Amino acid sequence: MSLDELRRAVAEERVALLPVEIELGGEQKYTGREVAERSGLGIEFLMRQRQALGLSRPPPTERAWTEDDLQAAIQIKKFLDAGLPQEGLLEVARVVGESMARIADATRELVGRALARPGDTERDLGLRLADATSVLLPMIGPRMEYVYRVHLREQLRNVVLSQENVAAGELPGSQEITVCFADLVGFTKLGEALPPEELGRVAGQLSEFALGIAEPPVRVVKTIGDAAMLAGPEPAGVVSAALGLVEATEGAGEDFPSIRSGVAFGNALEHAGDWYGWPVNVASRVTGVARPGSVVTTREVHDAAEEQFRWTPIGRRKLKGVREPVPLFRARLRDGPSRGPAAPGRRRRSS
Repeated sequence: MSLDELRRAVAEERVALLPVEIELGGEQKYTGREVAERSGLGIEFLMRQRQALGLSRPPPTERAWTEDDLQAAIQIKKFLDAGLPQEGLLEVARVVGESMARIADATRELVGRALARPGDTERDLGLRLADATSVLLPMIGPRMEYVYRVHLREQLRNVVLSQENVAAGELPGSQEITVCFADLVGFTKLGEALPPEELGRVAGQLSEFALGIAEPPVRVVKTIGDAAMLAGPEPAGVVSAALGLVEATEGAGEDFPSIRSGVAFGNALEHAGDWYGWPVNVASRVTGVARPGSVVTTREVHDAAEEQFRWTPIGRRKLKGVREPVPLFRARLRDGPSRGPAAPGRRRRSS
């Protein structure tokens, strides 16, 4: 590294990370224009693709591109030549960029915590991190491919492709889906009393609960801090998962917040790994009126899964953004005791 780069690293207190940067990086020997010319991509699309991945957008004449960047651009050109549209590739790039940023965050934290030793010098830690990176990095690619293949296979098993779709040369558009939003009660206020590390542990445990309870065809669409979104084709499976979340949080200890869930069923559009439409909006609003420790659903969910659960009508409620009041029902497991907002004799934090 140049003397200027070393001085800047010292000033920014990241000298120990320089060996890892070298291990992960490559020589920045191309300009954006050169990458565009060699790959056959237009310079503007190349820049938009890089920005969609969440990366910086250097001036086209700056030598900020590596051999890996060039090979990635060549692959993108092959996708275009295969008939994939530019806007679709940009959309996928945005999803990949967001996901990979989270993966990088998680692995960086894991490796950093595992390898730091008391009494380390910057050189000790830097070389240890670089050695670990050289060993672990080649394993990441196959691992990512494995997870991608498994998820894609599971999703394809739940896609309905009718003869009409095949004849029309199109994939299904909107489809019937059951959506559940579950959030932790009092999480914002809890953040005022707990340090960030403890708050992160609570959010992480919610994600772990959701991933452990959701079984295909029900899947976790996303988790955002104090909330999780689940979706599945059949109302009964999603309601069962929501009740499982209540049970998991009730058993997590008296200091763990209660959870409440709203479930709705209807036509929605799947787009870039997320869902959009009436049941998504309504499920979110229903969650806002549910009591701690409860799973509340719309009439459509109740009617479709009436035989599988015990139900209590809780009347019509006016939901924000919905014109008419919506009939709502509380779901409970058919077998076993009625589940209240908290286990008997136990105090729950709800605000």
